[in-house]
Amino acid sequence: MDLMAKAVQAVGAVMVALRKRHLPPQQAMGDSPSIPQAREQGIMTLKMPTARGWALGEKPKAAAGLQVNAFATELQHPRWIEVLPNGDVLVAEALQQERKPRDLMDHAMVATMRRAKATGHSANRVTLWRDSDGDGVAETREVFVENQHQPFGMALVGDTFYLGNTDGIVSFPYVPGAVRLEGAGKRLVEFKPGGHWTRSLLASPDGKRIYAGVGSLSNIGDSGMEVEKGRAAIWELDLETGNARIFAGGLRNPVGLAWEPQTGALWTVVNERDGLGDETPPDYLTSVKDGGFYGWPYCYWGQTVDDRVPQDAGLVASALQPDYALGGHTASLGLCWMPAGTLPGFGDGMVIGQHGSWNRSVLSGYKLIFVPFANGRPSGPPRDILSGFLSEDEKFSRGRPVGVAIGPDGKSLLMADDVGDVIWRVSAA
Repeated sequence: MDLMAKAVQAVGAVMVALRKRHLPPQQAMGDSPSIPQAREQGIMTLKMPTARGWALGEKPKAAAGLQVNAFATELQHPRWIEVLPNGDVLVAEALQQERKPRDLMDHAMVATMRRAKATGHSANRVTLWRDSDGDGVAETREVFVENQHQPFGMALVGDTFYLGNTDGIVSFPYVPGAVRLEGAGKRLVEFKPGGHWTRSLLASPDGKRIYAGVGSLSNIGDSGMEVEKGRAAIWELDLETGNARIFAGGLRNPVGLAWEPQTGALWTVVNERDGLGDETPPDYLTSVKDGGFYGWPYCYWGQTVDDRVPQDAGLVASALQPDYALGGHTASLGLCWMPAGTLPGFGDGMVIGQHGSWNRSVLSGYKLIFVPFANGRPSGPPRDILSGFLSEDEKFSRGRPVGVAIGPDGKSLLMADDVGDVIWRVSAA
C-alpha cells in the first residue's frame, strides 16, 4: 500500500475511534427495528479486515446439531452456486475488476479492497463440481463455461441455461449431464456494467420468466440519476416473448432472490446506502411487489428522507417499507428458501449469506444466518448457522459468506466463501 493510502487510512482509523462513542445499543434487526437517527459522516468510515483465509485444520463454527465440511476447495473467488437437477453443483467464480482511483478517499478504498481480496483479476468462469459417491465432497471439477463478463447468477429452465453476466443475460443450450456448455451464448438482455456488478438470476416456478437483480452504480446517485436508469432494480424477462421490464425499483443493491412457497411471493436481500452511521439504514430482507418502489436513493425504510439527495416527493410518498431488517452494512448477499426438515432444529425460513461490513466502527455480518418464517412472513429473530469467519480482534477474515443453495441431497446447505476460496457444506452432525 502506498503512502497516500496509508495516510487516508490513518485518518479513517481516527474516525472509527470517534464513531465508537456513538454506537447504537443494538443492531437494527427484525420487522420493527430501532434505526438510529442519521449521522452524516463526511469522511466515510473505512474499516475492512485483511483477507487471510483458513489455516490448515480451521473451518467455520457450526450451530449446535450441525457440522461443516469443505465440499470443494481451491477455487478463485467463488461467489454464487446453482445446483442442477442431476446433482451437479455449478459455481460462478468472479471478482470486482480493479479500477483507477478517482480521488484521495477512493485511493484508500481501492487499496483496502485489494487487501481484503475484494478486487483484482476476475476468473470469469463457471465451474462444475460433481460428488459421484454422495459423501459430501466433490471428486471432479470441470470448466462449465469460461471467458464471461463477471458471471454471477445462473438458472436452468428446460434445456436452456441462463447466465447473468454483469453486462446482461446470456443463454446456452444444455444437455442433461453435460460438463461443459458449447457455443458463445445468445445475448437476451443488456445491463449497464460496473458499480454494484452482480447479476443474480431466479426462474419463476412455472419456468416462463427469469428475474434478475441489478444494483446501482453508486451510493446515492452520486453521478446523477441519468446513469442510474435501469439500475437499482429487479428485472423480469419473459422467456416466450423476449421482452424485459423493470419489475420493482428503488432497491439499491438487490442480490439474492428466492421464492416463498406458501404465498408464491418473490423475496430479495438488499444492501442499503453508506455514510449515515453504523446501523443507519439497515440492510434488509423483503418481499417484492410488482411495480413496487423501495426508496433508493431518496429515502430509506419507508419514507425516511435522505437529505443528501435531491428529492422527488412523489417517489418518496410511494416508497414501500421493507419487511425485515438485517442490521446495518451486513452486506447480506446470498439467499435461499430452506424448507423444514433440511437441517435438524430448523423449520421453514430463509438462509442468508452475510458477506460482512467494511464501513462500520464495529464490524457486522460475516455469518451464515437463518430467518424463520410462518404463514409466509418472517416470524422471529435470526439464528446463526455458520460463524467464525472474522477474527475476534476484527483484523483479518478467514472467509466471507456469499451465495447459498440447498445441497443435491436436500439435507444440506452449500455456501460459497470468496475469501477462503471454498464451498462449505453444512449438514446434520
